[in-house]
Amino acid sequence: MSYQFFRPLLFQLNPESAHRFSLAALDQLTRLGLLPRTVIDCQPQNVMGLTFPNPVGLAAGLDKNGEHLDALARLGFGFIEIGTVTPRPQPGNPAPRLFRVPEANAIINRLGFNNHGVDRLIENVTQSSYRGILGINIGKNFDTPIDRAADDYLTGLHKVYRYASYVTINISSPNTKNLRDLQSTGALDRLLNQLKSAQQELSQSHGKYVPVAVKIAPDLDTAQIESIAALLLKHRMDGVIATNTTLSREGIAHLPVAQESGGLSGAPLKQRSTTIVQQLHGFLQNAIPIIGVGGIQSVADAKEKLAAGASLIQLYTGLIYHGPGLIRTIAQELCADQISPSSNSHESTTD
Repeated sequence: MSYQFFRPLLFQLNPESAHRFSLAALDQLTRLGLLPRTVIDCQPQNVMGLTFPNPVGLAAGLDKNGEHLDALARLGFGFIEIGTVTPRPQPGNPAPRLFRVPEANAIINRLGFNNHGVDRLIENVTQSSYRGILGINIGKNFDTPIDRAADDYLTGLHKVYRYASYVTINISSPNTKNLRDLQSTGALDRLLNQLKSAQQELSQSHGKYVPVAVKIAPDLDTAQIESIAALLLKHRMDGVIATNTTLSREGIAHLPVAQESGGLSGAPLKQRSTTIVQQLHGFLQNAIPIIGVGGIQSVADAKEKLAAGASLIQLYTGLIYHGPGLIRTIAQELCADQISPSSNSHESTTD
């Protein structure tokens, strides 16, 4: 109720200002001890070798630099993914670069991996008190040639390995030139081969195995999905995240904001991303877990992703339109579905 009261005021600000203001407010409430800690634990679920307290996670993009972990950890997420982070700091694309589509509960962004660089992200993570499951999403710098992209991903993997519960390889943002070319069969085969070798070396040197997942685009046909699935299996990747934002304007083409370039997220992406999850599930046959993201704005949307084959889900745009209460609503319902004599599902609010 409180978010629905404040949302019209937030929507009077431009989207980036509203984003910064909201996170700063959560940080301040946390520092003052005024933000209750919501804990929602289901029957423990093992995915990628990790035990998740509940299946609702935060998608990458909301906290690119890992600056707000302590506040976000109080909202009830089962896991949090930060980034996308690049080896070197970069400003991203010129503003304006973030656009609301309230008629469709959607957002268009062309941010372009704006972040403070991997070293700053690591500083923020080490200064945080968050000890839950942390995904770190890595990408390439905009000025790194596409044929040298593997160098950036390897740099990122080496730097974040000891701090991450899992690492996500983002090869699917539409806002970095030619990045999606890395999803082609030859390029992806070479990249995954190098990443898997590095992961094995890092596992030995750090004495722990950190899963590596790959985040893919929704703008792929069935043959491309089949090819990607085959490569994920070949290289024994640990997970796949489906999907990133779409270049399609289906569902909003009649709106003026549809002319803005960038990736579309939110409700219009839901069916497209769910279809990708379903196709991946068919090709992977439960050999590699899927994290479903894209257009989840209700319990029904979350259940649809899980029914399509996802093991976990992530939220982002739904939070913009429905507020942090959406996390609790979805997680409690999904936990209730898991209740059995051996279940330890519970929800509590402390502090």
